[in-house]
Amino acid sequence: MKEILIIGSGISGMTCAIRCAEKGMHVKILSPFPSERSQSVMAAGGINAVRAEHESGDSVESHIEDTLKGGCYINGENAVTGLCQDADSIISYLESIGTVFSVDEKEQSMRRAFGGQSHKRTYYCGSSTGKQIVSALIMELRRYEACGLVTRMLGKCFHSALIKDGICYGAVFFDEHTYELEAVYADATVVATGGQNTLFGKTTGSTQCDGYTAGKLFMQGAILKNLEFIQYHPTTIETSQKKMLISEAARGEGGRLFYLKNSEESNSDITSDKKDNRIYFMEEKYGPGGNLMTRDIVSREIYAAGREVFLDVSFLDKNIIDKRLPEIRDLCKKYRNIDITKESIPVSPSVHFFMGGLAVHLNHETNIKNLFAVGECASMYHGANRLGGNSLLAAIHSGNVAAEEISNRPGNEQSPEFTEVVNEEQRILLSKLESASPFPAMYIRDMLAETMQKKMGIVRDEKVLNEGINDIDYDLSVVDQIKYDSSVLPYFNYSLTAMLTLARAALTMAKARKESRGAHFRSDYPEISEDYAYASLISFDNGKYNVWLDDRREFEN
Repeated sequence: MKEILIIGSGISGMTCAIRCAEKGMHVKILSPFPSERSQSVMAAGGINAVRAEHESGDSVESHIEDTLKGGCYINGENAVTGLCQDADSIISYLESIGTVFSVDEKEQSMRRAFGGQSHKRTYYCGSSTGKQIVSALIMELRRYEACGLVTRMLGKCFHSALIKDGICYGAVFFDEHTYELEAVYADATVVATGGQNTLFGKTTGSTQCDGYTAGKLFMQGAILKNLEFIQYHPTTIETSQKKMLISEAARGEGGRLFYLKNSEESNSDITSDKKDNRIYFMEEKYGPGGNLMTRDIVSREIYAAGREVFLDVSFLDKNIIDKRLPEIRDLCKKYRNIDITKESIPVSPSVHFFMGGLAVHLNHETNIKNLFAVGECASMYHGANRLGGNSLLAAIHSGNVAAEEISNRPGNEQSPEFTEVVNEEQRILLSKLESASPFPAMYIRDMLAETMQKKMGIVRDEKVLNEGINDIDYDLSVVDQIKYDSSVLPYFNYSLTAMLTLARAALTMAKARKESRGAHFRSDYPEISEDYAYASLISFDNGKYNVWLDDRREFEN
């Protein structure tokens, strides 16, 4: 029986595990936390599909074109076609395992509009679609756990991959309970660890998604792709811990963005009879559908406004808010004491999604044999900008594709012995815990987040990107001498070098792409250029970052 290792327990990882188990393979899922704490539960808005009851004029071909257009045509037609063609069957599968999608009074599935889409094709479960899907997949996965085809192991943090001669044989994990490293061997290894939120500090995403796995694999020879494309979600509110997402569902239901002519007016001043002071800037510039332009455009327009921006849904019927936007209603009340049925919501853009990640082939295998990547950590379907509603679709589709490929290939005949490698890594880990320096690791983490927020923002130029590269290079020069913080898990210390390396790679790619495309906007190169009409790739070789376009032209670096 083939042994499959899956790193990460969100929607993409669970989907791949279920499909592998269905095909008679034994799966081990390792992660620090249970699936209920994965970032997947935060996905609020919905999942895209064109089904039999589609809106008049819609089609799978239209979904494909919207996705390619949103990604500025660097996301690959074959990949996008497979994604959109699979959408109908994915919704049917989710329904079959207990996902409860919202329906109208006639018991017909409801759809909402999302940014960048030509038709309403986003199916949803209130404003908690991710939670519903996670719950359904957990119950399905437990059936295979019960019959011994799936083993779930918690408290395990990825440390490094077991790679020899370009082939992956499994991975090494740090055990949070024993503080020891453990090797797990497998015929195929699937990375499903999400995006790179921690590089930026406070974002809309989970701090569990820190980019370490991608950074470490990059240092071990994996190629990365499109790191310069970072999606800022235009509507978030800030709390003491993180940025809270105001889902695109609010604008899909008719929510309107505006700022005030007189910026000295307060939010309370605009809830009664002073609405003539509002400038609906998206509608003025882009017409009636302006509030549902793609996220990169809306974020840049909010940035360009240079003042506080509000989102108003108070004019909607209270029953619509209670039925379709309950989580947004509760979130605003809990964290900001805002009653969205009466008041407008002050919003601002925040880092939300990473189009870049591990470069994979159509079968989701990386350039390292038997090492796969699925979900947000894999760069495949979104190109320069992701459409709302396509992330959940891509998470499930990619898990299916990887499982299908794994099932059709033979397992490893014999794994090399990695005992000496693991023992040496354990020795290095323990020695670092005893090091001393005036700068604790968590301080460097905070500095990293500050650098990335300032230098990889919505608008960039060569000067600020060079400043960011210099900052990260300094941090990398001292990282081996820093003091490990005994108040946190060793993982938070040893992960720092790979996180810094990943950040350096992202800045390098942003500097190399001398154009503005999708979520990457250069004020010094504000136009889109056909010279860069390709995905970008980067490799790491003994401290050197090599960047090229996927037509094999090298960037100046």
